[in-house]
Amino acid sequence: MVRFNYVFIIIVLLFSCKSEEKSKKEKVETKFLVSNQFQKILDSTKLEGAILVYDLHKDVYYSNNFDWCKAGNLPASTFKIPNSIIALEAGVVKNDSAIFKWNGESRYLKIWEQDLTFNEAFHYSCVPCYQEVARKIGVERMKSSLAKLDFGLMDVNETTLDNFWLEGKSKINQFQQIDFLKRLHNSELLISERTDSIMKSMMIMYKSNQYVLRGKTGWSVRGVENNGWFVGYVLVKNRAYFFATNVVPKKNFDMKFFSRERKEVTFKALDELKVLGENKSFVTKQ
Repeated sequence: MVRFNYVFIIIVLLFSCKSEEKSKKEKVETKFLVSNQFQKILDSTKLEGAILVYDLHKDVYYSNNFDWCKAGNLPASTFKIPNSIIALEAGVVKNDSAIFKWNGESRYLKIWEQDLTFNEAFHYSCVPCYQEVARKIGVERMKSSLAKLDFGLMDVNETTLDNFWLEGKSKINQFQQIDFLKRLHNSELLISERTDSIMKSMMIMYKSNQYVLRGKTGWSVRGVENNGWFVGYVLVKNRAYFFATNVVPKKNFDMKFFSRERKEVTFKALDELKVLGENKSFVTKQ
């Protein structure tokens, strides 16, 4: 009888363990939910593409087009995030207040025609500043650093060193953007605490009593084709929501609004998910 009880207890324990394992597997299964509202947001602004939002707490991805999210595109100025990290780690740039001296030559944007701090160069997306950074980092150090950071597939060589994120074969998709940002947020990148802290400070775009939003825009042009990014994450009451928007303009889109609309459609998507709660909006605060 005693032996029977032992056998019974073992069977119960085994069943319990298997049930617990099954329960854990069910809990960690990532969900992918299609949002028709995201598509309506894009249609209303004459943009084509995908908005991808990831709720870290719920482990749920939301998008209007998951196939688009899997397609790789040039990172454009979103690459300034890993480029800045590598520069800080390599000592090429000391801190966010380091100065980039303007050489007096004409530049694509007037706002770049001045001395800029590293933080300003990041927010103004100063291409010449970051090309200088890339050249100082060098090919081998750039390649080895990118291998550690795991940021998409970057085509780095002697010829492409100072423009591989703007043209050529480099590519990253929206899921990879969010994976990288998630590791940055969780301090899982193989970088120093100092670099981690500086980078998170530099990335702040909007801050209020309710939330902190970190992010970066990007814009690449291949011939007559424009491709725009807005990537980042929002912290609301210790909950993190990551986003990666990638869009192209439709035929009748007014390009003077392209910079603004990449962000606006993202804010509207976050509002659709009620990230800030009922009757609260990112859009009206910008």
